[in-house]
Amino acid sequence: MSLLLSHTARTRARCVVIGLDGLPLELAKSWGDSLPSIARIARQAATIRAELPELSPVNWTSLFTAAGPEEHGVFGFARFDPNTYQSGIANFSQVAVPTIFDQLGERGLVSRVINLPNTYPARPIRGMLVSGFVAESLDQAVYPPFLAQELADKGYRLEADTTRGISDPEHLLNELEATLQSRLDAVEMMWPDLAWDLFVLVFTETDRLFHFLMHAVRDHDHPLHDRCMRFLRLWDKAVGLVLDRYDALPDPKRLIVLADHGFTELKTEVDINALLRQHGWLHQTRIPDNEWDSSCIAGESRAFALDPGRIYLHTRDRFSRSALSREQTVSLVPQICNALENLTYNGEKVIERVFGAAELYPGPFLDRAPDLLCLARPGFDLKAKFNRDEVFGTYGRSGTHTAYGAIFYDSQGHTPKRMRDAGKLILDHFGITS
Repeated sequence: MSLLLSHTARTRARCVVIGLDGLPLELAKSWGDSLPSIARIARQAATIRAELPELSPVNWTSLFTAAGPEEHGVFGFARFDPNTYQSGIANFSQVAVPTIFDQLGERGLVSRVINLPNTYPARPIRGMLVSGFVAESLDQAVYPPFLAQELADKGYRLEADTTRGISDPEHLLNELEATLQSRLDAVEMMWPDLAWDLFVLVFTETDRLFHFLMHAVRDHDHPLHDRCMRFLRLWDKAVGLVLDRYDALPDPKRLIVLADHGFTELKTEVDINALLRQHGWLHQTRIPDNEWDSSCIAGESRAFALDPGRIYLHTRDRFSRSALSREQTVSLVPQICNALENLTYNGEKVIERVFGAAELYPGPFLDRAPDLLCLARPGFDLKAKFNRDEVFGTYGRSGTHTAYGAIFYDSQGHTPKRMRDAGKLILDHFGITS
C-alpha cells in the first residue's frame, strides 16, 4: 500500500451498506446460529417500514435518494403513459431528484455501488456503479464504461433467470448461486483499493428465493427445504465475507444492513383490475395481448389499477381517452373503497387500509401518484393484470412482500422509520443535511 493510500485509508469515515432484499427480521432470527453471519446482524437488529407500495424500485430509490415516492417520482414497477396508454418499466432515468451518490460526489466523496435496483441504465457518479434489477445489458449497467468488459471477463450475471422458477426449482437455485458469486466478484474488483467513502452492495437473491420457494424455506419437512438451506448457507457465507472486509477497515467506519421490505408466505394473489371489472368500473376495448397490456383500457372506464394496488381514477384531466370529470368521481371513491374494504378470502379480510393520494404522497408528483393505494394484509399479494378474470388465484409463487418487519441494523444504533430515513442516515454520516 502506498503512503498516499495508507493516509487516505486512515482518514476516510467510511460507510458500508449491505442490502438483503426482502429479508424479514423474524425469519433471520429463526435461523439462529445455523447462519452465523446473519445471526450476528439479527441479534442487534430492529425493523424498518417499507415505503408504499412495498416494492423494490420504490424502496431502494427511497434509500438512494433519501426521499419518498412523492419526491423521487417512482411509484411502482410500471410507468403509464396517459396519452398512449402504454405501460413501461420504471428506471433510473425517471428518478426526479439527486441521489445520495450525487450529493456525496459534489463534496468530493466517492461511492461504489453494486446491484442496486432501479439504477439502470447507469449514469455517471463520482465512483463506480453496477446497476441492479431491471438491468438488461451489461454495457448500459455500469459506470465507468470500462467495468463492463472487466465484469464480462468474470462472467458477471446481472440477474438470475427466474422464468423457470416455478417449474424447475433446481434451475432457479443454481441461477441464484451464479448471481451470488457475481456479486462477490464485483466486490473483489471494487473494494480492495479502499479509495471510496460509501460502499453499497445489495443481495437480491433472497427476494427471488422467497417469491418462489418461501414455503420450502419455512417448512422443515418440505422436500426442497434442505436444498434451500444449502443455498442460504452460501448466501450467509457471502454476507460474512463482506462483513470480514468491513471488520478489517480502519476506524472511523459505519455499517448499515437493511432490507427494502419484509416477506411472508402467500395465501393468494388478489387482482385489483379483475375486481374493478366485476364492479363495472373498468372496461376494455379488446382482449389484452398480455398481462401488461394497458393499451386496451376503454374510454368509458372509470378506474384502473397498476401493480401492486395503485388505483387511478380515469379522469379527463389526467387521461386522454376519458370524458369523466373529477366531480363525477366524488361518489366513486367511497364505492371503490367500500368494495376493497369488504373484500374477503376464505372469510378473511384482504385489505388492511386504502390510502388517498394526498394523505400518502403530499409533494410535487401528486399528479403522477395513484388516487388510491391499497395496503394488503400479510399473505395477500395485490396485482393489477389486464388479462385476468378472477380476483383470486395462485400462479406458482409461494411468497409475497410485506410492508412491515424488514431487517435493519446500524452499527451506531439508529433505528429509522422508513427507507427514506435510512437514506438520510447515510447522508447524515457524511455531514449532509437532506
